[in-house]
Amino acid sequence: MAAVGTEARGGEGWRAAPLNIPRSPGKLPRPRKRGRDPWGRQSATRRNAAFHSADTLAPKGAPRASPFPRSLTLLTARPARSPQSPPAPRFRWARSARPAPRSTVSRSLEVPRTPWPGLRCPLGRRPLPAWSPCGGIRAAAAAPAWCVPCLVSLDTLQELCRKEKLTCKSIGITKRNLNNYEVEYLCDYKVVKDMEYYLVKWKGWPDSTNTWEPLQNLKCPLLLQQFSNDKHNYLSLVNKGKAISLKDNNKALKPAIAEYIVKKAKQRIALQRWQDELNRRKNHKGMIFVENTVDLEGPPSDFYYINEYKPAPGISLVNEATFGCSCTDCFFEKCCPAEAGVLLAYNKNQQIKIPPGTPIYECNSRCQCGPDCPNRIVQKGTQYSLCIFRTSNGCGWGVKTLVKIKRMSFVMEYVGEVITSEEAERRGQLYDNKGITYLFDLDYESDEFTVDAARYGNVSHFVNHSCDPNLQVFNVFIDNLDTRLPRIALFSTRTIYAGEELTFDYQMKVKPQSGKNVFSSLIVAFVIMVSNIKVSAASKSGFQYS
Repeated sequence: MAAVGTEARGGEGWRAAPLNIPRSPGKLPRPRKRGRDPWGRQSATRRNAAFHSADTLAPKGAPRASPFPRSLTLLTARPARSPQSPPAPRFRWARSARPAPRSTVSRSLEVPRTPWPGLRCPLGRRPLPAWSPCGGIRAAAAAPAWCVPCLVSLDTLQELCRKEKLTCKSIGITKRNLNNYEVEYLCDYKVVKDMEYYLVKWKGWPDSTNTWEPLQNLKCPLLLQQFSNDKHNYLSLVNKGKAISLKDNNKALKPAIAEYIVKKAKQRIALQRWQDELNRRKNHKGMIFVENTVDLEGPPSDFYYINEYKPAPGISLVNEATFGCSCTDCFFEKCCPAEAGVLLAYNKNQQIKIPPGTPIYECNSRCQCGPDCPNRIVQKGTQYSLCIFRTSNGCGWGVKTLVKIKRMSFVMEYVGEVITSEEAERRGQLYDNKGITYLFDLDYESDEFTVDAARYGNVSHFVNHSCDPNLQVFNVFIDNLDTRLPRIALFSTRTIYAGEELTFDYQMKVKPQSGKNVFSSLIVAFVIMVSNIKVSAASKSGFQYS
């Protein structure tokens, strides 16, 4: 982070906020010898004069102090003097007994320090050996190096930067936008001398900088509309079954209404960030949207989005096929399903044509056919835009489609953590006590493994149960041909229109059909199809069949 307006002789230099570090448990590396260059090239007193302003080492006569608390000083990058010179920026311990020169700005930030191994610092741009979930600030003078963690959110860091007049490109605070004021949301409302005012929360600024602004100065019609809608929704909740009359001549809002509006605004921001995170993690074409117009519930705190099975410790998933087809047109040639003893599962419109219980064998990574192969459907992922929404019937979160889905089309895959059946029994008792169900038994041929989507999953984690579902379960084999570990695909059973909730039957039991039964079912379907064609032709020609 750089202090705004700081310049040093011979070039630009900056000095960041010293960080008061609380004592951390465990023994830490001591700083280098006082008065020596941490890079080991020359003494600190013989450095280039352009960088003297950032040096805050204590004088030689200063008493030796305890290593905590100390102020952490961020120094500018030195010009490269040799190929061995480490890259910038560099960080080192510095005693605060000596006051900083006038050309620098010194600030104090309270940052907790907690061990967290093996992550990267967004500020230091270098890998860190230990401490903190997001990295932190690297202490270059200590050997081995350690860092100060960033245990606060990005918003808090931005607010601290603006409050202390510091810049940091890594978190989006530059000299250009340091003093920018953008309305994040509206907190309150009042009328003074027949003039309407709104209490504005500025984006990237702490709550202490909120200001009352006249309505004529606000150029944010969407936020004004959201403020009005939130106020109306609160009054609707409070006055259930009663007529609502919005009195615009009130001089100020009640504290309860203003508190609800602020909570709703914060929830909306949190859901938007969660939506962005889901779309960053997904690997399919369909977009994911999130909305909650029912209550103040925010994103789930213990859910991690994944795109494929996550094996539990001790379980190995072999995602590499042993053979593949060499078809030029898999729709007409002997393809992977024929090698497995079943027929191709899809028609030319990419709709499933086999009955439930029949396995689907798609072309895999060893097949010579391209990505446009008609036997590659599930592996392409969800093609429809879906919305995770808060239901109004007390079922928590649900999933609805934002576009029309044709019947017998692939919608999504059910993924989660693959665990043993014994572990599933143990977790099932815990889930039953909480009234939740996320366990899906992989019982296509045996009952050895179970998919648990409670903590790890995709959009299917939020699909609710229904006794009249519009989704059907199918077992799919692609790269992993182990019949104990099929992939679970959900196909539409009928046409699903935009805005309709997606559901499947949690108690659905689909037993695998033998080759004879599959063949018989297909023969019956073929006979029915031919009969329908004859009846249609006869109707057009005037004949009737009895």
